[in-house]
Amino acid sequence: MKTAAIFSVLSLAVELVYSQAAGYTQCGGSSWTGATTCVTGYVCQYQNTFYSQCIPGTATTTVPTTLTTTTKSSTTSATSITTTSTTSKPITSTTSSSKTSSAATSTVQSACTAAFTPVTASAAFAALNPGWNLGNTLDAVPDEGSWNNPAVTPATFSAVKAEGFNSVRIPVTWAYHFVTSSPSWTVNTTWMDRVETVVDQALATGLYVILNVHHDSWIWADVSAGGANLTMIEEKFSALWSQIATRMKCKSSKLLFEAINEPPGTTQENANELNKLNTIFLAAINQAGGYNPQRVVSLSGLQMNSGYTQQWFTKPTTYTSQPWGLQFHYYSPYMLISDAWGDTIWGSDADKASLTSDFQQFAGNFTGIPTLIGEWQATPNFVEAAARWKYTDFFVKTAKSFNFAHVLWDNGLDFYDRPTNTWIDPISMSILFNGIKGVSNSLPDSSTDYLATSWNSSAYLFHKVGDAVVAQSVSYLLNGNTLTSIKTSTGTTLATTSYSMSSSGVLTFTQAYLATLYSATTAAGIKATLTLTFSAGAPSQLQIVQWATPTLSQTSFTKQTAADLTIPINYAGLPQVAAIKALNADGSYMVSGDDWTQYLGPLQQARWTWGSWSSSSAGLTIPVSGLTVISSSSQKVTLTLEFFPRIQGQNSVNITFT
Repeated sequence: MKTAAIFSVLSLAVELVYSQAAGYTQCGGSSWTGATTCVTGYVCQYQNTFYSQCIPGTATTTVPTTLTTTTKSSTTSATSITTTSTTSKPITSTTSSSKTSSAATSTVQSACTAAFTPVTASAAFAALNPGWNLGNTLDAVPDEGSWNNPAVTPATFSAVKAEGFNSVRIPVTWAYHFVTSSPSWTVNTTWMDRVETVVDQALATGLYVILNVHHDSWIWADVSAGGANLTMIEEKFSALWSQIATRMKCKSSKLLFEAINEPPGTTQENANELNKLNTIFLAAINQAGGYNPQRVVSLSGLQMNSGYTQQWFTKPTTYTSQPWGLQFHYYSPYMLISDAWGDTIWGSDADKASLTSDFQQFAGNFTGIPTLIGEWQATPNFVEAAARWKYTDFFVKTAKSFNFAHVLWDNGLDFYDRPTNTWIDPISMSILFNGIKGVSNSLPDSSTDYLATSWNSSAYLFHKVGDAVVAQSVSYLLNGNTLTSIKTSTGTTLATTSYSMSSSGVLTFTQAYLATLYSATTAAGIKATLTLTFSAGAPSQLQIVQWATPTLSQTSFTKQTAADLTIPINYAGLPQVAAIKALNADGSYMVSGDDWTQYLGPLQQARWTWGSWSSSSAGLTIPVSGLTVISSSSQKVTLTLEFFPRIQGQNSVNITFT
């Protein structure tokens, strides 16, 4: 009997050893069927949804419950789950805290010594407003500094904070910083250190910070790509967020996580996979522990498109105590915001109704859900000034009416010039901040008739070379304000005898004043830049411009696709190309597929889109992509370069390609 007993004990011991995973081997994962406990001296450590590993230690296992994804198609949503607004004590021990969801648990894996003040998603999203995007920096491919911006410094965040922004969205592309492949997908420590440093710099200024996974969405995480390896995407996405969340787990509640930027896809199937990635994201950050289970997160639908989000987004059913809100991006109307098909005007009743309807539909489908417009802009690079300022004013006011927070997109060329520490368009900034406060802004009026043969803008007072000097007027939308002063670029206040402002907003400059700036024969160019101040709201800027048709030293070119083509322009007024008309020799539209523009107004028909061309004060640039379109035509191509003021058949120059 004694021998039999000893044999039984030995058999049990052998069975226990073989039912435990050895050191550094797998001990868990969504499809794992082997041992889930480790031999003595090792603990099963969660790495991602698909992989847990035995590592040295004596703590309890941290393998999470397997997660499942819901495919519920409803797009309506109840009010968001929130946390209490008290200060949490520092976490000083390793614990596993069960949340309200029965489908998952959150694990705190190590100490956080700093205090943490929980905040609701609604309060956090409200506190973000307004925000600024650190574009083309850590999101640059393949590395910070690869695009148009140098490495960011604390001075940038200080300037953003001083300007009045309350948050910064820090887009990060991780794709080129992995040092291992499946299953660990380890991020280079140097890169993770750099990201943390930048996050800390922003937090140190008092800004809220949104940290995300950015261009990875199309580099390796495109669930809509043909033959996409969804298993790899899910594994890599989980591993990445596990590492990000582990590194950032003790940061303050002013740090928010955004799962992924503009995830590609256009179908229900794509949306189902994105909904699954959102669930994997929540699992990863919760299992990383620290303060992450209380951290506010931003979720989204396909492309961060408001329509796709309404159609297919499904809120996660795991980690239901996680405070969360929704994000979408808004670059509409496309023709104005992207300088496409000759659109340089905005502000009609139909324009305003379209934007209002877009916001209203989203708010109606997600009642009570905190909402963030994570990217939007009307760039001074090519959006005409009066249209830009009217759009900015209406966008901000309408977002405010729906309690939408918003974060301005800035790639370093749009609004804040980092090397010179200057704001490129201070009028837009003032309109934005006054609009957020609910203060009415006075704005230069401009054309809104898309069928007109000429478009005017009261951001400028144009006088044509050769015309007699007479009194001229521009129009303003006063919006309840009155004009209080006009100053020159030197700061001199213009005498009120030089102008008059009617109660309806018509500003008229006398012939005597304008004659001090130009005559019929004065060389073309910008003759004065005036700042208008009103009784409330933002100031405005008015440029007085003497204009003639620009000239080019060369107007005939040979078709080629070897290198970008830069064409110098001798501007004679505003140094900017307004639009380009592109026709074949037989009068057909050069761009295949643009025939539909024949149904637009005369200043939009056959016009080319920005990106196929760009302009600067030096002239016109046509990149290889645009030259390829030109070369694809078997005919002689004529490009008509149009300038401000836009008048059909005037103020334009033709160039040809053969």
